Amino acid sequence: MRVLLVEDDDMIGQSLKQALGGNGWSVDWVKDGLLAQSALSDGGYACVLLDLGLPKRDGIEVLRKARGLGDHTPVLVLTARDGLDDRITGLDIGADDYLIKPYEFRELLARMRAVIRRRDGSAHSVIGGADVQLDITTREVLVHGERSQLSAREFALLHALLERPGAILSRDQLESRIYGWGEEVSSNAVDVLIHGMRRKLGVDTIRNVRGLGWRIAAGAAVAVAAAQP
Repeated sequence: MRVLLVEDDDMIGQSLKQALGGNGWSVDWVKDGLLAQSALSDGGYACVLLDLGLPKRDGIEVLRKARGLGDHTPVLVLTARDGLDDRITGLDIGADDYLIKPYEFRELLARMRAVIRRRDGSAHSVIGGADVQLDITTREVLVHGERSQLSAREFALLHALLERPGAILSRDQLESRIYGWGEEVSSNAVDVLIHGMRRKLGVDTIRNVRGLGWRIAAGAAVAVAAAQP
């Protein structure tokens, strides 16, 4: 899945980008508030890691603008500002969580999973229906109770389909959820991923709608649909 990292400190940003990439995330990294706003307008992110003390536009203003435009992407604030007023302001204008620097990387990953679960309308780490379930914590798929490990891109693709049960997602929409900036994407990359996923899930689980895109079969997404607000 793709994450937007907004951090102006080169050492912190590079370290986070490398660590997140090693854990299967596609990371787009920007270093100021104006670039963050531009990236958010393009969409496709599972969550945003937002520093507050940014050049050109403060992180609080970036968050306020995004929420004012109706952007509901989960935002996890990462900042050295530990004052109570700062935390209250950030949460009140739409931050989903708040983590004070320095922090443990494992906790960051856990909080990222938590804000994404809440966005999906689930308090649990497993989403999906009776036939196909996706474990967000372990990045495994459960097919009729049998677990299989997914690659980072397979996980991102299946998550995108399961979080919008019944919706048809175009090639561009799926690519935006799977690949980050600068990653080379071949013309048949999504087709290859879906072919591999069908071998794990069953040939009828991910269905092609000719000329439009792909959707998850209704039976595989019943539980997700029921969980949506």
